[in-house]
Amino acid sequence: MALGAAISWQSALAQSTSPARAKHAAAVAQNQAPEGASSGSGFEEEIVPQRYADNADVNAFIDDMVARYDFDPAALHALFAGVSYSATAVKLVTPSPKPFPKNWRVYQARFLDPVRINAGVKFWRQNRATLQRAYEQFGVPPEMVVGIIGVETMYGHYMGNFRVLDALTTLAFDYPNTPNRAEREMTFRKNLEDYLVWTRDAQLDPTTVLGSYTGAIGIPQFLPSSIVKYAVDYEGNHHIDLRASEADAIGSVANYLAQNGWENGRPVVWRIASDAGSLGIAQAAADGQPEPHWPLAQMLRAGMRLDEPTLDFASEDSTPVTVIDLPTPAQPTQYMLGLQNFYVLTRYNRSFFYALAVYELGERVKARIEAEDGVTQTSAPVTTPPGMPAAAAARAPSPAVPGQPASENAAPAPRLQQTPLQPSQPQ
Repeated sequence: MALGAAISWQSALAQSTSPARAKHAAAVAQNQAPEGASSGSGFEEEIVPQRYADNADVNAFIDDMVARYDFDPAALHALFAGVSYSATAVKLVTPSPKPFPKNWRVYQARFLDPVRINAGVKFWRQNRATLQRAYEQFGVPPEMVVGIIGVETMYGHYMGNFRVLDALTTLAFDYPNTPNRAEREMTFRKNLEDYLVWTRDAQLDPTTVLGSYTGAIGIPQFLPSSIVKYAVDYEGNHHIDLRASEADAIGSVANYLAQNGWENGRPVVWRIASDAGSLGIAQAAADGQPEPHWPLAQMLRAGMRLDEPTLDFASEDSTPVTVIDLPTPAQPTQYMLGLQNFYVLTRYNRSFFYALAVYELGERVKARIEAEDGVTQTSAPVTTPPGMPAAAAARAPSPAVPGQPASENAAPAPRLQQTPLQPSQPQ
């Protein structure tokens, strides 16, 4: 953006920001990425400059932003005149015409490699007090926060070098022609809207913030709508900086999980026994729904056995679960049961592979810490997280995993025809 346009934009921000909103926005301000910062990108982005100057859809969007948020129309038109179409972002969100088979073993190896585990141990040790404080406040254990940040950006090493304004605008107005195009464009327009309001109120130049090809920002890769809703100042300096502050990233991830229903003290997954009957039942019940919806008792009545020696089955009869299926080509599909907390992990990213990788990375880092220190990691009693009922904070089910279609799975399912499973009804 030309210097004059940038000055005009910042001037318009100052004129149209209310004192209350400006105070809140100062708390969610984000530092600009330093020049020469590592982005983790191995290619040069392909862009088309000035695609959105005098664009009818963008002009309608600008009119809406002016009407609802009192933006300066001239400043917004000048801003979008300098936005580039990101052909790279479009390519990266476009599904392959011939999708590669899902491969859990390859995915798992990518995120549970020694380099990432070592980095997780270092991150935990450097932030031990902050992770404990987040657990005490939000009820989310350190290993889950460490797992998410490790999978997302390898602890801040790879935060992306796409201009967030370009990426969001491109995907809001030029999303590729997919079956869910209308829904995805609506999602990205909402994030573009929140991004413009956030950067205005935080007095940031919106052309300078860098992130992923979908517009995710910082150490935890929050989209703008998540920044507005979940980001917290955990460093105590009245300023939220998800790019540079590990404390703010930790507090924001813990708050995100808590607000999405994390249940403290509960498992994430239960292991299914390896006999053919149990695996067949799992295959038949793997319907791809992330929410826990099969009562455990019904699974057990159908003949499923669990590899959980300490589980009190009588007290868990009514616990809803979902089946996590983990296909790998030329190998038997792996299955687990996901509880509420697994479902919460899928709120961060809907992929079953993602959620389980987060869980397993966190567990492996925790195990390394315990082995090296010679003690078991324990956490102090927690307070009820803001907005979470006390009962939910006291009893947390494990996550549900969105699985793959049953046709991609390999195990037979003979018993379900004798004892059909029926999903539990929402309460």
